[in-house]
Amino acid sequence: MTITHLAAASASFGRDLDEAYALIARLVSQARAQDVRLLALPEAALGGYLSTLHTDGDGADSLPPIIDLDGPELRKVAGIAGDMTLVLGFCEADAGVRYNSAAAVTGDGVIGVHRKVHQPLGENLYYEAGEVFRAFDTPVGRVGMLICYDKAFPEAARALALDGAEVVACISAWPSSRTAGATDIAEDRWTKRFNLFDQARALENQIVWVAANQVGTFGSMRFVSHAKIVGPGGDVLATTGSEAGLAVAGIDIDEALETARRSMFHLRDRRPDTYAERVHA
Repeated sequence: MTITHLAAASASFGRDLDEAYALIARLVSQARAQDVRLLALPEAALGGYLSTLHTDGDGADSLPPIIDLDGPELRKVAGIAGDMTLVLGFCEADAGVRYNSAAAVTGDGVIGVHRKVHQPLGENLYYEAGEVFRAFDTPVGRVGMLICYDKAFPEAARALALDGAEVVACISAWPSSRTAGATDIAEDRWTKRFNLFDQARALENQIVWVAANQVGTFGSMRFVSHAKIVGPGGDVLATTGSEAGLAVAGIDIDEALETARRSMFHLRDRRPDTYAERVHA
């Protein structure tokens, strides 16, 4: 039996990169003390989210800083990660086009990148959409990444599972409801959706799901937190609930997937020939 410890962070990240590095270092230190091999940090951990969507201002601070894949920012994070695999979000630019991106880094550098495909709440005004769902090999096994609203689309996680992902790290800046919010964040309807998506995506693909999220507020947004680790049976193995912190779980990934898929293996039992796409007006 080989137990791998995975962690998802519920943490607050804003514009200040020095503060972000310090917080990342603290979270990595806490995770390393619990023998964590993969740690997922939230969407927009380096540079914060789009404040222009959630405030009345549109000044220079409304857009997060651009982080280059081969730039000093991710090199610094890679140095912090060391032998740990670290997943985090940032604003990437390619040929002058901005993307809401996630990177997986180790001490060796960037080992995987995902550009957010599904764009809610006007993100398309500031970011181009990604076009690919692809898993990649890491020290903890084959991993896929999603960003926030991507998780609402079953096809996204399914594409990663079909590409061999054993673990999916879904990083978010998932807010509470703005039209019918609850005083208790745990009872907010968008919190419930966030949690349901996490469990459903893990169960339907029989994979391990690592969900990170922002906590606190940014502009007028209030984030729902609830970072968690979900097993391939849809069972929540660890969660931060509404608080900041780390959700940590130890799991034998190979055994967990084998057990979940022993009788009913959803990927094997698919009938893609019957799934013709139809749009009913």
